[in-house]
Amino acid sequence: MGRRLVPLTLDNLSDLPRRCRSCVFWELDPVSGEAAVKAGRPGLEKEAWISAVLLEWGSCGRVVYVDDVPVGFVLYAPPAYVPRSTAFPTSPVSPDAVQLMTAWIVPSHQGQGLGRVMVQAVAKDLLRRGFKAIEAFGDARWKEPACVLPADHLLAVGFKTVRPHPVHPRLRLELRTTLSWKEDVELALDRLLGAVQKEPALRPL
Repeated sequence: MGRRLVPLTLDNLSDLPRRCRSCVFWELDPVSGEAAVKAGRPGLEKEAWISAVLLEWGSCGRVVYVDDVPVGFVLYAPPAYVPRSTAFPTSPVSPDAVQLMTAWIVPSHQGQGLGRVMVQAVAKDLLRRGFKAIEAFGDARWKEPACVLPADHLLAVGFKTVRPHPVHPRLRLELRTTLSWKEDVELALDRLLGAVQKEPALRPL
């Protein structure tokens, strides 16, 4: 079984689930998001958001493939690019962190450790880019797949609560805790994932 993580671009945006390709929950503020849905253009807004982030900041997601079939994705960006984050009662995201917006794995591939692998891939990417942490808003009452990730899952992959809330706590993963991945864990990940496509060098900021 060949597994690989590939940076999200406009070229492979079509590999995301249909509902996710046209979801602008995080990418637009609540008012603009509702207007985009009413106008029937959320998919175009999603493309425009990804294009802008890629040009201004760089890679903002990963797509997971198993035997060349897309089975999951993760999306992340600095809070300045995530208007919806300011609507949460536990905002704002810390200035030294990047926000983990959302992630998803097809049901047939859940329970195989891909969720942890995706978080580790994001952490390694951000370490290379000089960030200190990943933060995310969790859903403490999560019952089914949605735009906000379940708080329990985030805790299970290493996040810690930094702003408690009965519904939407804010959680944080310190990237320095991933420094030990440089040897044993990173080798194990390479064996697990198979050949990982290397990301091209980031352009200077």
